[in-house]
Amino acid sequence: MKPVTDFSSLDLKKRYTYADYLTWEFSERVELIKGWIHKMSPAPKRWHQKAETVLSSKFYSHFENHSCEVYHSPFDVRLVKNKGQKDQEIDTVVQPDICLVCDPSKLDDAGCKGAPDLIIEILSESTSKKDYNEKFNLYQENGVKEYWLVQPELFYIEIYALENDIYERFGLFEKRNSPDLVSGKLFPDLKVSMAEVFAR
Repeated sequence: MKPVTDFSSLDLKKRYTYADYLTWEFSERVELIKGWIHKMSPAPKRWHQKAETVLSSKFYSHFENHSCEVYHSPFDVRLVKNKGQKDQEIDTVVQPDICLVCDPSKLDDAGCKGAPDLIIEILSESTSKKDYNEKFNLYQENGVKEYWLVQPELFYIEIYALENDIYERFGLFEKRNSPDLVSGKLFPDLKVSMAEVFAR
């Protein structure tokens, strides 16, 4: 297929596939959710970057000698119905802020093909609705075992764990009234410091 170098030449009322996505060479960052293009926000605010950096480094240190691998955006995650799906059959490509992949067979040079075990999205004013609705449902449908939503402006971490294919809220941790060290259900030994994540 011919490369697409201008975002404005795309038809936003049309559904696309990962095969199309691979031809896009414009500077704008986008995600593909069930075939529909979602333009990503410009560079996030400093507190978003700070939280992402702290969490990425904490996860990386914890899993350094482990089979699980940590990646942060931009990193393509193709959510597929089965591993045999071809590029032209895949209609969802997302770039989570942070993801943890424990099955090495899901990793290739293009990123991750299949659901990561854990995903973290750092919320901002422009993305919180999508992260709480579309992505919440998307990650639940595709079997992401744990989903963290981190709100650096309001100082909280909300964690959902997959139970019988449905997300149940494991905890809402607020800096002002929670223990400093918090952890999720999937990896209880991984402790995250609220003071570090939300340092000002």
